[in-house]
Amino acid sequence: MNKEISVIMPCLNEAETLAICIKKATSFFKSQAIEGEVIIADNGSTDGSQEIATSLGARVINVPKKGYGNALKGGFNAAEGKYIIMGDADDSYDFSSLTLFVSKLREGNDFVIGNRFKGGIMKNAMPFLHRYLGNPVLSFLGRLFFKSSIGDFHCGLRGFSNDAYSRMNLTTTGMEFASEMIVKAHLLNFKIVEVPTILYKDGRTRKPHLKTWSDGWRHLRFLLLYSPNWLFLIPGVTLMSLGFVLSVLLIISPIKVSKITFDVHTLLYTSSALIVGFQFVVFYGLTKVFAVTQQLLPKSKRYDSFFGYINLEKGLIIGFLLIIAGVAMSFYGFSLWSDLDYGTLKTSGTLRIIIPAVTIIIIGVQIILYSFFFSILGLKDEKN
Repeated sequence: MNKEISVIMPCLNEAETLAICIKKATSFFKSQAIEGEVIIADNGSTDGSQEIATSLGARVINVPKKGYGNALKGGFNAAEGKYIIMGDADDSYDFSSLTLFVSKLREGNDFVIGNRFKGGIMKNAMPFLHRYLGNPVLSFLGRLFFKSSIGDFHCGLRGFSNDAYSRMNLTTTGMEFASEMIVKAHLLNFKIVEVPTILYKDGRTRKPHLKTWSDGWRHLRFLLLYSPNWLFLIPGVTLMSLGFVLSVLLIISPIKVSKITFDVHTLLYTSSALIVGFQFVVFYGLTKVFAVTQQLLPKSKRYDSFFGYINLEKGLIIGFLLIIAGVAMSFYGFSLWSDLDYGTLKTSGTLRIIIPAVTIIIIGVQIILYSFFFSILGLKDEKN
């Protein structure tokens, strides 16, 4: 690996703008006396893009599997440079002005990303919905979910070391690949820096490959799936807390608010909220274990301490204790019916015992089943 910089451009029918992008990148290498290469990761172009790239001295890597992520990974895997800089081949980024990216990488940063909102967005360079809705909202969620300081999550001009690329273990294949890179960089505690970048109006006459709503959803879906805290844990703990507190209050006595009385019928819903909240929390755990064992997420210290404490044996003990408690409460309710010679019961009083009993039994059974499931998922982790 004797080259310093590899500029990677994904390409799918970019004949209109590919030449100018390659020329800008090679002129930058010459002006800065950089040993570099331009790689065109071609995703099945039929407009002569490959011939244009080859004639200008760029290296063409044919990537048969469709998708933005697939194309970029094909280019990254072929890169010989110590550092990789990626950008679209539509002339929306100026490859002759990469000085900030190179200097920040040389300083030892693992990941450098442009910020178009700080650098400037030229007229008609970004669609209205992308500029004022999609990008700000998704970037905000990214900052919220992953405690990130990045202001422009979807800037396509990025740089990182070849070593950092290997450590990210990128897996997605479509447009959400851009989000995965940033998420993995944060989860791996990379040194990340943002630099102002100008976004120009692209030079294409055809429609862009990016699809506003479907690709926006793919980005949002990815952020949620890689943030089980926000997708499962926080909603689960909230539901469990509300369900538990309200259930206890309703078991003690009906709750009156103005002229409205909340009684055992409401208790059914609060108990259900407790069960559903518990399932959310368990799914958080299952998602975390699966993601770590499949190497989709890095293992954290909190992961080791938490799942080192929670094991099959403890889960079985807790589950059986809850089932026993629920059965005991059920027998108590049955005894009340027996005292009345199995006649008509006072519904309100009996349900205040039976509903919690059934809820506890259900949660106990779920704890036992999920304990086995956690253990099965953890088998792979134990072998590593």
